[in-house]
Amino acid sequence: GARDGGGARPPRRGDRVMAEASNGAPARATREPRHKAREAAVQMLYQWEVGRQPMPEVIRSFWTHAPAASASYPEALQAFASTLAAGTVERVAELDRHLSEAAKNWRVERMNVMDRLILRLAIYELVYTPDVPPLVVIDEALELARTFSTDEAVKFINGILDAVRRTLQRV
Repeated sequence: GARDGGGARPPRRGDRVMAEASNGAPARATREPRHKAREAAVQMLYQWEVGRQPMPEVIRSFWTHAPAASASYPEALQAFASTLAAGTVERVAELDRHLSEAAKNWRVERMNVMDRLILRLAIYELVYTPDVPPLVVIDEALELARTFSTDEAVKFINGILDAVRRTLQRV
């Protein structure tokens, strides 16, 4: 299942399409492009974590061996996803310190792999992308958890990221 990392898959056409927004607005026909890029970044982080390959090799392999995926990602989104994944890996020790401080009674290495990767990616964005509002970063992470993990993970990730956000004093 998704909790043990076996549930990761590329996004498919029609994923998470809503029939109607709660306010009666028309359905959201497609996912936001940057959300798709974040999904790709999480998948690259998973390949890095599990496959133990250097991130430049993972990035090259991801876009080369997923022609259907790369065709649906314009170059700018591929660059965004690759930058997120590479930046997260480059600063993983620092990100894990933030994660450890916020996750009282949880050792980072004992967390579910997908939850840990989603948290690292979101903390990277909280720290290094000041142009993205913190609540957007957190909401994106929760959507990633809904896609790649469980309902319990959504609550867990929300709590951790809110604590990190408060520590960074970004509102």
